[in-house]
Amino acid sequence: MVLSASEIAARLGGTVEGDGACEIAALSSLTEARRGDISFFKDAKYAGQLAATRASAVLVPRAWSGACPAQALIRVDDPNAAFTQVGGWFAPPPVVRLPGVHPTAVLGEGVTLGEGVHIGPWTVVEANTRVGAGCVLEAQVFVGSDVTLGEGCHLYPQVTVREGCVLGRRVILHSGVRIGGDGYGYNPVLGADGSIRIEKIPQTGIVELGDDVEVGCNTTIDRARFGRTRIGNSVKIDNLVQIGHNVQIGDYSGVIAQAGVAGSTRIGSGCLIWAQAGLSGHLTIGDRGQVGPKSGLSKDVPAGEYYIGLPACSRREFGAQLLVPRQVEKLKAKVAALEAALAARTAPGA
Repeated sequence: MVLSASEIAARLGGTVEGDGACEIAALSSLTEARRGDISFFKDAKYAGQLAATRASAVLVPRAWSGACPAQALIRVDDPNAAFTQVGGWFAPPPVVRLPGVHPTAVLGEGVTLGEGVHIGPWTVVEANTRVGAGCVLEAQVFVGSDVTLGEGCHLYPQVTVREGCVLGRRVILHSGVRIGGDGYGYNPVLGADGSIRIEKIPQTGIVELGDDVEVGCNTTIDRARFGRTRIGNSVKIDNLVQIGHNVQIGDYSGVIAQAGVAGSTRIGSGCLIWAQAGLSGHLTIGDRGQVGPKSGLSKDVPAGEYYIGLPACSRREFGAQLLVPRQVEKLKAKVAALEAALAARTAPGA
């Protein structure tokens, strides 16, 4: 597809400055763009990249002013959102999986398939599982017994959903996701002879995912010790995340790459857990709370608060801690100056 800058501006409800006839055939970042590409600019800290870009067109805020060598500027309310919209126009069409069950797939007794379901090669669906209308189970997916998949779910290759788990509507599980493995539960038992045996605690609960949940590659969500591990509606979980048993995550929250959430922690609605954060068990994160990247959280986070650091604390406390070394250096310099002045006043002949 090729569109002119003017056509793009018209579709976005924006205004174009410069050469509206210049042709756009692809999207790119400011630094990697070539002739025929469109990019976007939103944050002033990237003004240097904008001034040096080779993009033919750039989406910019309506009120922005500054240097840009692009042939055309397209002014819009939100360049980031507009760029996402443009991306949909230039993206290749999605792969369509036609309804049907591949001959190599294995379906257990009592499996119920809704209308228009696709079951790919070497996929296994065990007994008494219900697969909702329009679901797509790609190659080498395993779905255990007594599982419920709501309509429109998409399970990519090598996803595992263990027995008894429940998925809402339009759930997307990317390759390598594991839903419903056992949680980390063990008890040391001291024998009469003084030996120690590690006893496994049965994990008898399930995992329940709400509607419109999306889970990234190689993420694991453990089944509950009892009851359910619950992921709310429209929660978005990145790659390589670990969610422990009996964790509860409220609607519209996000968990980013390599974060780990220990068992029985409750995360409210609209929360964000940043990359590589580690959350201890049995904590509560209030609605709209955030835990910053690489943080180690060992206490509750009040609603709307942002905690960061190791150990994690409020953003205000964290900022104060960063100031301490500077304050110490200033005090050392001040003490040195006072000592020098005192030495000068007490020196012989002063």
